[in-house]
Amino acid sequence: MSLNIWHPFTQHGLGEPIPEIARAEGAALYQADGTKIIDAISSWWVQTHGHCHPTIIAAIQEQSAKLDQIIFAGWTHEPARELAEGLSDFLPKSLAHIFFSDSGSTAVEVALKMALGYWHNRGDARQKILVMEHSYHGDTIGAMSVGARGVFNQAYAPLLFDVGTIAFPEAGAEQATLDQLEAFCRDSDSPPAALIVEPLILGAGGMKIYSPAILAQMASICRAYDVLFIADEVMTGWGRTGSVFACEQADVEPDILCMAKGLTGGVIPLAVTAAKDAIYQSHLSEDRARMFFHSSSFTANPIACAAANANLGIWREEPVQQRINGIIASHREFSNELKRKPNISGLRQCGTILAFEIDDGAGDYMSDLYMSDLGPLLLGFFRDHNILLRPLGNTVYLMPPYCISRGDLNTVYAVIEEAIDHFRGC
Repeated sequence: MSLNIWHPFTQHGLGEPIPEIARAEGAALYQADGTKIIDAISSWWVQTHGHCHPTIIAAIQEQSAKLDQIIFAGWTHEPARELAEGLSDFLPKSLAHIFFSDSGSTAVEVALKMALGYWHNRGDARQKILVMEHSYHGDTIGAMSVGARGVFNQAYAPLLFDVGTIAFPEAGAEQATLDQLEAFCRDSDSPPAALIVEPLILGAGGMKIYSPAILAQMASICRAYDVLFIADEVMTGWGRTGSVFACEQADVEPDILCMAKGLTGGVIPLAVTAAKDAIYQSHLSEDRARMFFHSSSFTANPIACAAANANLGIWREEPVQQRINGIIASHREFSNELKRKPNISGLRQCGTILAFEIDDGAGDYMSDLYMSDLGPLLLGFFRDHNILLRPLGNTVYLMPPYCISRGDLNTVYAVIEEAIDHFRGC
């Protein structure tokens, strides 16, 4: 009997087609028969410079012939050292310690353990984690615990730990969110250990956007009450919001920053959790019981580190910011066209990310969002038109690789407009 593949976030009982991709280049995916599919969401938000970028592929090929894998507990290698040094050109100097892992979810788990370990090793019994409503930080247990609760994790509720939740800072209600955060922080009976946020835009929660000013004020409140501030830049990092990291736009230096996805240009899994010196020092001791107890078999895999080093080289040597700015401008032009459509709402943009809702009566909340009947219809429509878009329920969003041509963008825009017209009244 042959084994069957169980795909993520796929209800196989619906019998929906699962296309097979044979190769990829730039912003294009190709099926075996040569059919071109435009990748308009960077293959789940990971691709930054495009598929099979020659610089990254060459680095992977060269490294795989020299050193493919080595335990990173008590051993090291040159690609990891080069990457740690290279990241200093992109991160605030205060984030002086780099911990490697292998996915965004794992990077968040590492951050949470660092935060709790920091307070534990200082002899302070702080255990409460604060989160933002509608947030998403991954699908492992800790990451699910600090994300929104809904249909996608209700079966695992007994495993999830309790958190303190602040409201999403909706326009006009931002002060209420800030007041709520401050109330949590000044609770002397149960002071929080950390606040974790997706800076500027909540991805899987429906591409919900808030301002750099609010991000800065949240960080300031945490600093005033000695609460650690964790920035989950797994999706927002590496240019998605218009700057290399979203926190830059708020002039915020988090205590801990998580990155993955675009770290290797989206080619191979690798993650980093960067921490301030105080976090590291709290674990530094001659007592082995105070060490940071976390690892995975492929921590700092040399091939993945080589890919990340090539990514840093692309950022230094190619006009990446110019490409990002071009996408931002194109989205703004397209937004002016979308404003004329009667059946869309919530049109918004954050850097290279453009999002809106096709009105279908679905609710705003994440549990309703993911169960929107319009979602599978939109997914099928885009698939049939050879566009890779994966709506979040009735929320349509664009997040293309930076190499996408204006011609391909225009094709995507045209198909989106066709979809809006097609589903009018649904």
